[in-house]
Amino acid sequence: MKRFALAFLLGLTLAGCATTTLPPVTSPEYRMEDDERRIWTRSEEEEKEINDSGLVYKDRELEDYLNGVARKIQPASVYRKVPFRIIVLKNPYSNAFAYPNGTIYVHTGILSRIDNEAQLATLLGHEMTHATHRHQVIGFRSLRNKAAVFASLRSTIGTIPAVGDLTNVLGEIGTEAAVTGHTRDQETEADMVGIGLMLKAGYDPDEAPRLFKHLKAELEEDEIKEPFFFGSHPRLQDRIDNYDDFLKKLDRSRKGAVNADVYRRKAASAILVNASLDLKAGRFPSAKRGAERYVSIRPGDARGYYVLGEVFRQKGGTDDLKEAKKYFRKATALERPDPDAFKGLGLLYFKEGNRAEAGKAFRSYIAMAPRASDRSYIEDYLRQCR
Repeated sequence: MKRFALAFLLGLTLAGCATTTLPPVTSPEYRMEDDERRIWTRSEEEEKEINDSGLVYKDRELEDYLNGVARKIQPASVYRKVPFRIIVLKNPYSNAFAYPNGTIYVHTGILSRIDNEAQLATLLGHEMTHATHRHQVIGFRSLRNKAAVFASLRSTIGTIPAVGDLTNVLGEIGTEAAVTGHTRDQETEADMVGIGLMLKAGYDPDEAPRLFKHLKAELEEDEIKEPFFFGSHPRLQDRIDNYDDFLKKLDRSRKGAVNADVYRRKAASAILVNASLDLKAGRFPSAKRGAERYVSIRPGDARGYYVLGEVFRQKGGTDDLKEAKKYFRKATALERPDPDAFKGLGLLYFKEGNRAEAGKAFRSYIAMAPRASDRSYIEDYLRQCR
């Protein structure tokens, strides 16, 4: 009710604004207008709700890296007008969205699908352009019945399954940016200005469409329907077409930076976290893909093999269970084994009727994780093994 009242008041305050063309913040004609200040204030209120929700993925090294890439593609003069800040959200869906005051939220879901820093720069450049070119201010001014529109949006996304708690904390401004995106002309402008930014910063422009091409292929292959803006097939095709048209006009003999290795190192932990989120949501192909990517980056970390094993265990087919056992054994054989892998092995052996091996695995789990929240549950299995 409070959020709806705020939306209604915001609609009233903006209803009298007629101008729907504004110069970007890079223009000498730029000045912040009164209704724009109110939108920035409302943005800060929405951001506080998101940041206090427990959905923010806290990894200082990754956050510093993302903000460092953002600074490469926007000059300090722009930062003085729009203080950009990149924040990661724990959400397995592929998305990123910007508030008009420069706060950009990036989902772990899209970070896990990005291959390199050049693709990351493309994504950030796109979102930063929405802020620098004041797209949301223009969008709010162009809507006649804002309160009704956003009430409808909230109602729509509230019915989408497996979106998670994010829909409960997104306000009007975040909902418009994250779910529907902006107008087609604004999205095209964000694509073109954004790729220009990454090109000027020295990145390889050929990477711009590649993220969206393999993301589209992945969604089609796995028959995944994602509710957010970057998970929409038509929107993805728009991105691809815009970037391909831009590339046709370039001198293709010059290649820029890609920086795949540094991206993989910085994003590795977020990739694993997202694989677990996909697993929790029952998105087995995505979870498997993410876990495989993680172990390719950190082959000595047992947790990646555990997540892979759990993907196959939960799928539950005969061949799946064989694969699960293989990965659990790998996770328990490393120098620093993963406790949960012993539990996974115990559950598999118990299902097979091998109570001796199940008991051995369960005892190893309890020894390594004596304060585990499910200890009493595992002890029940142990009693049956005896």
